[in-house]
Amino acid sequence: MNLQNLKNLFIDNGCQKLYVKKLSPNDNSKNQVYLGGSFEILNIFPLSEIQTEEAGDWNRERFKASINFSWIGNDGNIYPAPNSQLILYPKYPEVRFSGFLTRCENPPSELMTQRLADRLLFLSVTTKGHILGYVTSPTSEIANEFNALQANDQIGVFKVIDLPRAVNNKQRLLDELYRIYQLDWITSKRLDKNGNILPCLFPNCGGYTLEAELGITPNGYSEPDFLGWEIKQYGVTNLERINSAVITLMTPEPTDGIYKTCGAEEFLHTYGYPDKTGREDRINFGGIHKVGLRHSSTNLEMKLIGFDIESGKIRNSNGRIALIDNCGNEAASWSFSSMLLHWNRKHNQACYVPSLSQTKNERKYKYGNKIILGTGTDFQLFLRQMAIGNIYYDPGIKMENVSTNPKIKKRSQFRIKSQYLGQLYKNNEIVTLPIE
Repeated sequence: MNLQNLKNLFIDNGCQKLYVKKLSPNDNSKNQVYLGGSFEILNIFPLSEIQTEEAGDWNRERFKASINFSWIGNDGNIYPAPNSQLILYPKYPEVRFSGFLTRCENPPSELMTQRLADRLLFLSVTTKGHILGYVTSPTSEIANEFNALQANDQIGVFKVIDLPRAVNNKQRLLDELYRIYQLDWITSKRLDKNGNILPCLFPNCGGYTLEAELGITPNGYSEPDFLGWEIKQYGVTNLERINSAVITLMTPEPTDGIYKTCGAEEFLHTYGYPDKTGREDRINFGGIHKVGLRHSSTNLEMKLIGFDIESGKIRNSNGRIALIDNCGNEAASWSFSSMLLHWNRKHNQACYVPSLSQTKNERKYKYGNKIILGTGTDFQLFLRQMAIGNIYYDPGIKMENVSTNPKIKKRSQFRIKSQYLGQLYKNNEIVTLPIE
């Protein structure tokens, strides 16, 4: 096994980047493997589930995140390690890797149980969201070749090696967006799961039309949209004024509170209000809800429970974003664990594309050539922006035919003005296409 052969094994399994950590003596199966002093690492490795574990007599408060992890053996075969998980300690914060030897048919026990400095751990992610790993001794041919490499990119504790298929993904994205910009007005459309083009007749078709041009089909896999980038379209009135718009960041349903335990109908009867335009037999629940302010129509106050604003850190693994009524009841809440699971993975590399729309005769969209790119995020950055009011909850929930045959439309939206997007990413840039 040499470095090129190892790269080929990762490439053959659909990987695009290699993340390499030089292990310390404490990085072993007993002490867990340290992966970083922030939640940034969750941008890289997909999680299947996050569970909270509150502090007890023998353990510190933490999140446990399940991952789909396998070792690559020296024979080139894949050996699943089903007990693998990431342990997230929010108070530090810190992420560690554990359970990677248990129940694995051919684990690298000799290397991962001992206290040996400068072993190399290679990790990567397949196109299906599986994490693959390989470890080698500090005196191996692979280690010698890797140590001779110059100018590796760095993400946290990892050196990054681009595999051939991943090179210039950013440029490929920008080339595609410039092509779409040159198309001028595009008739509204969307793709079905099989890639067939269908008409799109709704007000929110700007995103569907852009995705259709990029060949992005709907799927149930929560991964970035295009070549590792999350694509977010947003409407503007002038393609030059890209910092003046409101962007919907995500639309997660509540995970607890009356909304979850008693249902959306009871929630609307309790906290909703009659339609303000006079439409009969309809209850609405909407309006901008910011942390620390009680909304005049719903009488609910948004609170961040378990988040320390001064340090910008999660202090409670059972923390949540909550809407609290006058009696102290949680009308609706979103656990940090559920929000973290979605945010970091989907938004590590995000591309925001402005658009104009026209609806006369037929719906059409035109996309701008000033693109906002954000890379490197952390859910705690999201919470910090919520705490100061730049991100807010702006739902569009309604119940029609209340007295006869109630029909409920659910839409929970967390939104931000485009001028604050830079606060969510460690690297933020505005790119004007084409790049000369």
